[in-house]
Amino acid sequence: MITTSTGAEHSAVLGLGSYRPRRIVPNSEILEHIDSSDEWIQTRSGIKERRWASEDETVLMMSTNAAKEALADSGIDPAQIGCVVVATVTHLYQTPAIATQIAVAVGAPTAAAFDISAACAGFCYGIALAGDLVRGGSAKYVLVIGVERLSDITDRTDRGTAFIFADGAGAAVVGPSDEQGIGPVVWGSDGTQHLVISQKESWQEAQANSQWPHLTMDGNPVFRWASFEMAKTAQQALDVAGVKVEDLDLFIPHQANMRITDAMRRTLKLPEHVLVARDIERQGNTSAASIPLAIATMRENGEAKSGDLALIIGFGAGLTFAAQVIRLP
Repeated sequence: MITTSTGAEHSAVLGLGSYRPRRIVPNSEILEHIDSSDEWIQTRSGIKERRWASEDETVLMMSTNAAKEALADSGIDPAQIGCVVVATVTHLYQTPAIATQIAVAVGAPTAAAFDISAACAGFCYGIALAGDLVRGGSAKYVLVIGVERLSDITDRTDRGTAFIFADGAGAAVVGPSDEQGIGPVVWGSDGTQHLVISQKESWQEAQANSQWPHLTMDGNPVFRWASFEMAKTAQQALDVAGVKVEDLDLFIPHQANMRITDAMRRTLKLPEHVLVARDIERQGNTSAASIPLAIATMRENGEAKSGDLALIIGFGAGLTFAAQVIRLP
C-alpha cells in the first residue's frame, strides 16, 4: 500500500517581489523604427513608455532580485523553499530550466525546480500549481516567478508589435495559511487559435539568420477573444471562489492592452471601489511578469494593501488562460 502525502489545509501568497529594468523606453524611441505616432500607440494600447533590460539584466538576474524581495516580504528562510516554479517564454535555452539556477541564487539549492511555458497566463498557472503543491504536501513553501526579456524577441520594425512588449520580473512565495488565500483556478487553452500569437520563425530559421526568433501577433482576434471571453473566465473564477464582484478590492488583469482592461471592467460591472491595475501605461506588456509587476505598482502607490481581495487573470499565446481570486499578503 502506498502512503498518501498530506499538506496544509489552506495555502496563500505570503510575500511578493518585483524587478523593473533600469532603462525607460518612450514611444518616441519606438517610432524611430516604425511608421506610426505616439497618439496611435497610446490610443491602441494605452502605453506611454516601457522598460527594456540592459545587457546585465538577464532573466536570471531579474528573477533573483524579484525572488529575494518576495522572500524578504514573506519572512521565509530561503532554505525552506521546497520548489521553484518559473513562468517564462524568454529563457532562450532549451535546457536546463532557469529555475534550477534561480534556486541556487536565492539560497534554495536543493529545491525542486522547473520552468513552465504558458506565456501571459504563466504567473497564474504558477500560483495555481504552488497552491496545490502546498496543500498536497509536495512542498511546504513554493517560490513562483514570472519573468520575461521580450525585447530580445521583439521585431523592432513590426508596426503591430514593436511598441507592446517589455521586460521585468515578479515573484511570490506561496505557503501554508490559517485560511484559504488562493481561490480555485479557472484555466484552460484554445489551441485552435495558436497562430494568433506565436513565434514567427522556427529555431532552424532563426539559426540560419544568426538571430533569435521574433514574436508575431494578429491583434484583432486577440483583442476580441481577450476582451469578451476572458471576462467570462474572470466571472467563473469569482463564482468558484464564492466571491461576489462587490467583495473585491482589486482587479489585476494581465497588462496586455488598456482597451482590453476597460472592456473586461465593463463586462464584469466592477463597482467604483474596485481599483483596476493599469501598469501597462508605464511598463508595457511583460507577459508572465505583468501581474506581479502590476501588484507591486499598486502596493507602492498605496492602492493595494495587506489583506485586499484581488481577482487576477492572465491570458495569451497558446491561447492559454487562467484566473483566480487571491488575498494579498
